[in-house]
Amino acid sequence: MVYKLIADDLRERIASGQLAPGDDVPTEAELAELWRTSRGPIRNALAALRHEGLIETTRGRPAKVVERKAHQAVDVSIPFTRWARDLGAAPGAITQEVSLRRADPEHAEALDVDPGTLVVHVLRLRLLDGRPTMLERLTYIEPVGRVLFGIDLDAVSITEVLAEHGLGSSDVDHEIDAIAADELDASLLGLAVGAPVLRLRRVSRDDDGRVFEASDDRYRSDLVRFTVAASGRAPRGEHYLRPIGG
Repeated sequence: MVYKLIADDLRERIASGQLAPGDDVPTEAELAELWRTSRGPIRNALAALRHEGLIETTRGRPAKVVERKAHQAVDVSIPFTRWARDLGAAPGAITQEVSLRRADPEHAEALDVDPGTLVVHVLRLRLLDGRPTMLERLTYIEPVGRVLFGIDLDAVSITEVLAEHGLGSSDVDHEIDAIAADELDASLLGLAVGAPVLRLRRVSRDDDGRVFEASDDRYRSDLVRFTVAASGRAPRGEHYLRPIGG
């Protein structure tokens, strides 16, 4: 169909940098003349690119190319490092803290341990092509977290390190919401305090059903969007979308 050819051409021009973020897309009249077609296919092509997050349109003004957000699938568990490489981006990490501490009531509940139990906490800033993208707060039960001491966490995937020690996750629960950036988020992610961030909280269990990790990952909402399979089911078939309080 003509509109698909037009969309493919514009998509290629955006991918190659011929049309860069902030540039005006050719007008409907210009595209109609170039492709010798009516404005119907042009509008369908622009609608497709808008749906993909490649352009934004405003009534009465030319469409503009926008900086494309990275998509993070949340109905499956994919390590940040692998996700970044799949995007064609360079993953990075700047570890802020690795510490042994006593579990507060919130983390004790998440990890299914008693308050005051020793846990290992990791605070790490994650980068895409050198750009601060996500701040992760990771908390592990003490026997698992101790594996991370003495390792350069800026240079590895923690998920892969734990898997190498036989500590891979068998089941993962996710919870998504949007919150206001606190002072720590704002400082490390380069945002204003109170700016919206996307939060992905995760609880990981081992093969025996024991919780060993609880995480709180906060993404810049201008750089990342979350996607979920339309079926609402993870690959193994279990329900992924759950009602709040269900």
